[in-house]
Amino acid sequence: MTGPPKARESGLTSCLCCHQLVRMPEGEESCRCPRCGGRVHTRQVGSLTLTWAFVITGAFLLVPANILPVMTVIYLGAGEPSTIISGVMQLYDSGLWGIALIVFVASIAVPVMKLVGLVLLLVQIQFRLPLIPLQAMQVYRVVSAIGRWSLLDLFMISILVALVDMGAIAEVAAGPGSTAFATVVVVTMLAARFFDPRLIWDAYDARREREDAVEGAVRNG
Repeated sequence: MTGPPKARESGLTSCLCCHQLVRMPEGEESCRCPRCGGRVHTRQVGSLTLTWAFVITGAFLLVPANILPVMTVIYLGAGEPSTIISGVMQLYDSGLWGIALIVFVASIAVPVMKLVGLVLLLVQIQFRLPLIPLQAMQVYRVVSAIGRWSLLDLFMISILVALVDMGAIAEVAAGPGSTAFATVVVVTMLAARFFDPRLIWDAYDARREREDAVEGAVRNG
């Protein structure tokens, strides 16, 4: 069974920046968008490889980001370093459960959700597993949208470091965990950036074609 014509087969592709429909030059796989000037690809070159690389890097960096101290509050010359988890527990024990919830979501839940969502998409496409494209696109949109909120607690730490500077009385120092966590945020943002969502529909179309071919073979005996 022949499906509806595809834009790619007609030499058309969509700009991922402004969504302008662009006709690709003959024999070329990329060009400049005439509306926004962004680079337009028929498909992002090496999308799966780059996304896997950034996802694996982010997963490894989550370990030091959570076990190393993210900051140390020094008051009257004494202070103990705090990790993300211990900071959340201290905020909760102090009755600041709202801020504790924000830090937990931004620092732990969001990075883990991004990595899990990207792994699900990559596995479905890479290993040609059955997928529902609308649900896969919803996962991709959520992954792309929530990444920016991971920077919230780093923003709070930078404000604290800048504001709490009272000489010998009090000082806030960022720890190595904050560097690891900032790298996780950047790496996961790059992973979402290099993932080409059009691969979801390519995988879906390929599966439909295989199913139609099998159905046709059975029908023809």
